[in-house]
Amino acid sequence: MNSQYKKGVLELIVLLSVNRQDMYGYELVKVVSEAVDVNEGTIYPLLKRMTNEKYFETYLRESTEGPPRKYYKLTALGKQRKNELESEWYDFVQAINAFIKQFE
Repeated sequence: MNSQYKKGVLELIVLLSVNRQDMYGYELVKVVSEAVDVNEGTIYPLLKRMTNEKYFETYLRESTEGPPRKYYKLTALGKQRKNELESEWYDFVQAINAFIKQFE
């Protein structure tokens, strides 16, 4: 996938994923990787920025496999942002599909 496409939609994919259920970082990397090829070095800075922007709140949960894990939970502002990006995405896809059809 084109890296610019991926960069543009990554925030939406992360918001949609955490909206479904609270997740810890590595779990989120695995889920997001099902849609686009990403690594931890891409996701963790994005999570930090989005947490600073108040889209997520975090909490620790004990793990049977090591130290406690930091979970990300969508805030009301995060849900609003998800809805905005989702609406923008559908508008964008519709406009591009309409443009492409002109050349078929």
